[in-house]
Amino acid sequence: MRDISYDYLEKIRDILLEEGHSIGSLRYHVATFGCQMNARDSEKLRGMLEYAGFSESPDEDCDIVIYNTCTVRENANQKVYGRLGELKGIKKKNPFMKIVLCGCMMEEKAEEERIKKSYPFVDIVFGTMNLSDFPRLLYQNLKYEEKQYEVTPIDRKNDELLLSKIKSDPILPTKRKYPFKSGVNITYGCNNFCTYCIVPFVRGPERSRRKEDILDEIRALSRDGVIEIMLLGQNVNSYNDPGDKTTFPMLLRSVEEIEGIERIRFMTSHPKDLSNELIEVMSASKKLCRHIHLPLQSGSTKVLSEMNRHYTKESYLSLVDRIKNKLPDISLTTDIMVGFPGETEEDFLETCDVVKRAGFDSAFTFIYSKRDGTPAADRRDQIDETVVHERFDRLLSLIHEKSSENSKRFVGQTLPVLVEEKNSHDQSLVTGRLSQNAIVHFKGDESLIGRIVPVTIKESHDFYFFGEPALS
Repeated sequence: MRDISYDYLEKIRDILLEEGHSIGSLRYHVATFGCQMNARDSEKLRGMLEYAGFSESPDEDCDIVIYNTCTVRENANQKVYGRLGELKGIKKKNPFMKIVLCGCMMEEKAEEERIKKSYPFVDIVFGTMNLSDFPRLLYQNLKYEEKQYEVTPIDRKNDELLLSKIKSDPILPTKRKYPFKSGVNITYGCNNFCTYCIVPFVRGPERSRRKEDILDEIRALSRDGVIEIMLLGQNVNSYNDPGDKTTFPMLLRSVEEIEGIERIRFMTSHPKDLSNELIEVMSASKKLCRHIHLPLQSGSTKVLSEMNRHYTKESYLSLVDRIKNKLPDISLTTDIMVGFPGETEEDFLETCDVVKRAGFDSAFTFIYSKRDGTPAADRRDQIDETVVHERFDRLLSLIHEKSSENSKRFVGQTLPVLVEEKNSHDQSLVTGRLSQNAIVHFKGDESLIGRIVPVTIKESHDFYFFGEPALS
């Protein structure tokens, strides 16, 4: 039975037609802040609006603007408020315009109240648990011309009660960025409670989807022309089917059997839960991409303990060794934080030591951001900004040096590349990705988009490559 969301989307379409708007004449814009989970949610928001009769706009000068927010770091919140200030002027010129806020930032009560008080021109607000409620909220706003606020409060003091209220994933209309690849949620929420992280409080308790629901979704995607999927979760390694107790490696084996799927990725892996079984499954697989994103955060065992990460510097490096021994062609990427409260110069040098020894292909580096409600925010040993920025610059320089060295290993190899698009700077080139997730540019035309083609790597430019097609 189809989800009730479709009924509301059809009612919205009827309202638009009754008011004299033709299908596609009203436009929407969805701006995504944050992670791949948000990006996947935004694809569903686009799909719902297209189903209701709207067409996509490249910018915010349109009829519906949705900001799908992130709150992992403070600057993400500030970006949203800056953009909202600009929207106020646009809305004055377009009385029909609807402004919608959703995502993680809306789960912070203080931010929700700030929106209501200081940004009264925002029309609809909903939280991370309420994505499938969007069609109803938009319909009610259009029908009754009333503001709609619906945020399911995430009370981590009673996870069981919250879990009992969470509906199973409804199948929603989706507009993908690429027709040939798609993300697929396998888990939601997080139970890790790293002391710096607000995600468990805005995404709720960890819960895994049923294996068969995941496989049915991937089969449908395959029938729709998708050849690459990315399995998504705050910690995919801890996936556990609530019914038959299927683990993540077991799920991967099942996904690999689906006809038409040629590449399988996953994001993100927590080091404490990456098992030898998963490494074995990847080693034996012809479809699992040779890329693991393995957040380090810090190379200091002391800091890792204070972060509540549940591994040490030594166990992390041991895991890296096990991965590389079984998967010599693997690409490892990571996240590293600088300036966690109490971090000493010695702690920072331990992080640099891991960077030198682990052989990361790239790293997402960021400065610690104090998030209210997390244990680390209450610490009195916050690090001076001058010290943090100096360490950050040193780390960036080291990562650049090491990743540049690592990338040279691909030069001369002929490797499969999934072509994604025409190159935005040079129309004689196309751009795609290796199994290792690195970007490759090479001569080609639009006929190659969506195909996996062999490319000989000729030049390494740190985070991307130039190659030549090796088509027969």
